[in-house]
Amino acid sequence: MAQEIAGELRPPAVADKRSLFQRHYALIVLTLAYTSSHVDRGIVNIVMQPIKNEFHVSDTLLGLMSGLAFALFYATLGVPIAMWADRGNRRNIIALAVTVWSAMTAACGLATNFAHLMLARIGVGIGEAGSSPPSHSMIADLYPKESRSTAMAIYSIGVYAGAMIGLVGGGYVVQHYGWRATFFVMGLPGLVIALLVRFTMKEPVRGHADGIAHDAALKSNLFLVVVHLWQTKSARHITIGLTLVSFVGYGGLIFGPSFFQRSLGMEPQQVGLIFGVIAGFVGALGALIGGYLADRLSKRDMRWNAWVIAVAKVLGMPLFIIFYSSSDLTLMIPIYIVSSILGAFYLGPSFAMIQSLTPLHMRALTSAVMLFVLNFIALGFGPLTVGLISDLLTPHFGQESLRWALFGTSFIGVWAAVHYYWAGKTYQEDLKKLVAN
Repeated sequence: MAQEIAGELRPPAVADKRSLFQRHYALIVLTLAYTSSHVDRGIVNIVMQPIKNEFHVSDTLLGLMSGLAFALFYATLGVPIAMWADRGNRRNIIALAVTVWSAMTAACGLATNFAHLMLARIGVGIGEAGSSPPSHSMIADLYPKESRSTAMAIYSIGVYAGAMIGLVGGGYVVQHYGWRATFFVMGLPGLVIALLVRFTMKEPVRGHADGIAHDAALKSNLFLVVVHLWQTKSARHITIGLTLVSFVGYGGLIFGPSFFQRSLGMEPQQVGLIFGVIAGFVGALGALIGGYLADRLSKRDMRWNAWVIAVAKVLGMPLFIIFYSSSDLTLMIPIYIVSSILGAFYLGPSFAMIQSLTPLHMRALTSAVMLFVLNFIALGFGPLTVGLISDLLTPHFGQESLRWALFGTSFIGVWAAVHYYWAGKTYQEDLKKLVAN
């Protein structure tokens, strides 16, 4: 596989204050855009119970709407958009994507039946397909390997900040103004972020952070990307591990609020405050700690980029068992806080390692292929699986069926830990092969 050759690029270490400000500003704006996507993606979690009551649908259909129907378009369209991003202006693509998903989120509030709502959610997925792959590529061009996990972890805060805003703000709006107003209030502000992306950010020079000159003649190729991800052992295990972790995470994130409402009898606003604040602040803290530890420990041994995640997953498993076996909030909340910190370790290091293992001319497409696998399986079937198991268990456990569906799928985290351990064993060797080629 052809690799770009070294060129006359000024390394980030000697960049002036102006370029340093532009780098950090770009990361902040990209994180705001990512936050917006997860607000719009996550508010459906807090409004699922009123949607279920109004349209009289099953948990399986709710899982289909929030998971597979969304993920199918989100994951599939991410690939051609990423090919565009590897050749075109990534900033403009992201600005267009934010505009689309914000408008379609607001359109969800206009749905007159469940089919209309599902179509609008598909529209949100189409918009969000243009966000992460070009953003990952831009961040990799802004930050060197030594600080890339931390930068990706900061970007990943968008997952938790978006979840918090969607749950806390959405919980308040849905309880006082209804679920339709929730989509309007949460969706439309994203249009302002789209303007910030388009008119205040600059497109970074490809390869700048790595001191490598981008060869414009090299084009991303879907087949070569798939082969690269599969043949690069650490990349293969990172992708599998990330998919498994996300399978558990999406199921818990989407059905978590419903679990609190059904099993503990909590109101939507109360759930939003407790579940949302913890998911937001604590999850963001966990992402930052995970990225920092990966960067810090990898200076001594590169394998710790992946092993940090493996250790976190193993430590988190007993906490899941205690959490889903209890109905005492005074015990569940501290357990949830610690498990949320450990559970968020994976985001920054995972995406940073994938970008570091990929040639410049295919970074956005590689991210899209990885996200296709992750989202088609994890986002597509994680919530659907939880909903299906919950429906199957209802005759035996009644209102508690969702609790045991979430409990059962949480054990997949141990399987993910094994793949991150294997990824760490070959990570440094795979980096050397990339440079040599």
